[in-house]
Amino acid sequence: EVADELLCVRGNCEAEVDQMVLNFPVMAEYAVFYIGDTMYFATHGHKFNKDNPPCLKEGDVLLHGHTHVVADEICTAKGPKGEYTYRYLNPGSVSIPKENTGRKYLLLTEEGVTFKVLEED
Repeated sequence: EVADELLCVRGNCEAEVDQMVLNFPVMAEYAVFYIGDTMYFATHGHKFNKDNPPCLKEGDVLLHGHTHVVADEICTAKGPKGEYTYRYLNPGSVSIPKENTGRKYLLLTEEGVTFKVLEED
């Protein structure tokens, strides 16, 4: 019912066969969207990540979950116009959390960023 409202990005385990059984796209390397004036670059994180950021600008957000480790950090990178800062968000994982970060996910709204804990039961 919500397939036309989903923005999905390909992980490091997705295959074309996965796409064949789903009625919404899951093979994009990244998705770009805005919440208010803030640009979010969402990707899995095995290609673009904190150590290899995409081309961002001051105040943009890099969102990825590859490491399964919760993060909310201000990072610095070098761009064509010099150094800039961006926000790095990682929601963690509800199925395979790492580094004892718990089964978390991320809620993005115009009011801000909220990390949520998936209840065990």
